[in-house]
Amino acid sequence: MTEARLFSFGHGYSAQALAQRLIAKGWTVFGTTRHAEKAAAIAATGVQPVCLETDPIPAELGQATHLLISAAPDVTRDHDVDPMLRDYREALIEAAPNLQWVGYLSTTGVYGDHGGGWVEEDTPLTPSTTRGSARVRAEEEWQRFAQDLGLNLSVFRLAGIYGPGRGPFAKVRAGTARRIIKTDQVFSRIHVEDIAQVLEASMERPEDSGIYNVCDDLAAPPEDVIGYAAELLGLPIPPAEDFDTAEMSPMARSFYGESKKVRNDRMKQNLGIELIYPDYKSGLKALLAQDQGLISKDQ
Repeated sequence: MTEARLFSFGHGYSAQALAQRLIAKGWTVFGTTRHAEKAAAIAATGVQPVCLETDPIPAELGQATHLLISAAPDVTRDHDVDPMLRDYREALIEAAPNLQWVGYLSTTGVYGDHGGGWVEEDTPLTPSTTRGSARVRAEEEWQRFAQDLGLNLSVFRLAGIYGPGRGPFAKVRAGTARRIIKTDQVFSRIHVEDIAQVLEASMERPEDSGIYNVCDDLAAPPEDVIGYAAELLGLPIPPAEDFDTAEMSPMARSFYGESKKVRNDRMKQNLGIELIYPDYKSGLKALLAQDQGLISKDQ
C-alpha cells in the first residue's frame, strides 16, 4: 500500500488543522512557505517544511498522493490568478499521475451579496469584491486544470473561519471589540476543526469530488457573536454602533458589504459530516474552555 502523503501549497491555518489530524494517523505532510524563517515553526508541528524561497521546484510534490491548495489568488491579475498553477504548472502536471485527491480552499465570498438570503453550491456566482472575483477565476483555473488531467478535484467554499487564536475573546477582553449594527446583516461561520474533518472526509471519498460549502448550521449577525463572547467572559457587552455612522477603515467596512446565509446540505449528505461545532455558541464555549485549560484541544 502506498504511503499517504499530503502536499500543502500555501500551508496556513486551516491546512495546519488538517495536518494535525493526518499526522496522528501516520501521514507524511509537506507544507510550503515562501519565507525561510517560517520553516522552523512549521517543522515544530510535525509538518515537513518546503521553502519555496530556496527550493523553487519542490521535489516533495512528486511524492504526494494528495494535494491541498490554500494559497490566495493574485488579485492584481485578470488571468493566471492562482500562483500555484502559474508558477508550478509543469511540476503539477508531472505529479498528477500519483494524485488521488486535490482540494482547493475557496471562500463563500464568490457568491457576493444576497441581502441576507440563502445560497447553495449551484447559486450563480456574483462576487462583489476584488477578492471574491479573483477566487472565482482561481476556482475556474483549477477546474480546467483538473479536468484536463483527469484529477479528482473538490472546491471548498469556506465561510468565516474561527478557532484557537482566531476568535472574539481577545478583543472583548481588551475592550476593543465593536458591535456594529447593520440591518439584515448576517454571516455564516465555520470552526477550523470542522474544516479539517470535512477535508479529511473528502480525502476518504475522492470519487465524491465537487463543490462544497463549508459552514455551520447557524448564520448570525456579527453583533450577536460579540455579545455572546462578552457574556461567556462575564464582561460588559460592547455598546451598539450604527453601521452608517460608525468610524471604520475601508477594509473593515467592506466586510459588511455582503450578507447571506450559506447552506451546507451537500457537505453533510455527500461526505457524511456531523459538525463538531454546529453553531458559534458551541464553538465559542469550547474555545473558552481551551483557553482556560479545562479541556484539551483533542477532546
